[in-house]
Parts: sequence; C-alpha cells; structure tokens
Amino acid sequence: MTTISDPDVPTIVAEPLEAPLLDRDKSRSRLAVAVTIGLSLFAVLNATAAVFLYRGISDLRNVEGRLEELGAFEQRIGARLDTVNNGFQSRFERLDSQLQGRFNEINGNIVRLEQNPSVADDASMSSAPEPFVASSTVAEASADTEVATEPSVIETPQPPRRRISAAPPGPNPAYQRTVTPEGKVYYRKVK
Repeated sequence: MTTISDPDVPTIVAEPLEAPLLDRDKSRSRLAVAVTIGLSLFAVLNATAAVFLYRGISDLRNVEGRLEELGAFEQRIGARLDTVNNGFQSRFERLDSQLQGRFNEINGNIVRLEQNPSVADDASMSSAPEPFVASSTVAEASADTEVATEPSVIETPQPPRRRISAAPPGPNPAYQRTVTPEGKVYYRKVK
C-alpha cells in the first residue's frame, strides 16, 4: 500500500470507539485486594479449624483418662467379686463337708439301731428318766397369774409304758456274725 504524506495536513490517529473497561493499574490493585481478602479468609478458617481440633484432642485425652480409670475400677471390682465368691465357695464346701459328716453319722446310727433293735430299745427305756408331769393345768395357771412369777408348765401326755423285758440271750458261739457295708447281717456256722 502506498501512503501519501503531506506535511501540512494533520495526521489522523485512530481511537478506539469504546473506553477501556479495565485499566492495568486499577486491575492490579483490585487483584491484590481480592487475593488479600481470600488469604485472610483462609487464615481465619485454618485458625478456627485448629481451635476445634485442639478442643477435640483435649476432650479425647480426658475420655481416655476416664477409660483408664474405669479399667482400674473394673479390675478392683473383679478382684472383690473373686474374693467374695471364694469366701462363699469355701463356706459352701465347709457346710457340705459338715452335712456329709452328719449324714454319715446318722446313717451309722441307723445301721447300728437296725442291727440291735431290741438292745437299743431296752437300753434307752431302762436308762431314760421319767418325764416330769405338772399337776396344774393351763386354766389354773392363768387364774394364778398374779402369784406365779415363772411361765406355767403345760401338761404333756405320758407315753405308754413298756415293760422292760429281760436281756436277750447272748449270741450263740456256734455262729459267726458278719455285717456287709450295705448294713446286712449274715450268720455263718463256725466249724
């Protein structure tokens, strides 16, 4: 293209039809303000999160401490329960052995009585003292309450008297007496 230039004619400069929306200096300052606000918001959010995290960690430490105390408490309770349980078990074992001993004693007495029923009856009847029988009745005793200082004696019926028989004859020397563990008695002739 060819240009003709005339030095006397003023030059025409092309201007933009619209004004520029963003000026470079203004846009840089606006960008700096926006970045500063964003960074400050990020810092505030980080500080808030750090505070909540610190509180959460301290609460967690408190809970862990209480759980450790609870574990120690559980061990103490378990030890006491074991002690009580052992005490009850030893008492039960002692009572069981005492009951077994008494049952064995009673069974032995029953076996002895079964083996010698007539001797046991005669011995108990001949050596037993006569029961005391009061002559006053309950009605008489209630009438004399002012005079009596001790409680009145209630009349008990007398058991029927048995005749004391002569002692049974002694065992025959021609026979040997054998007692089994079940309590049965056998006689065998001696040769």
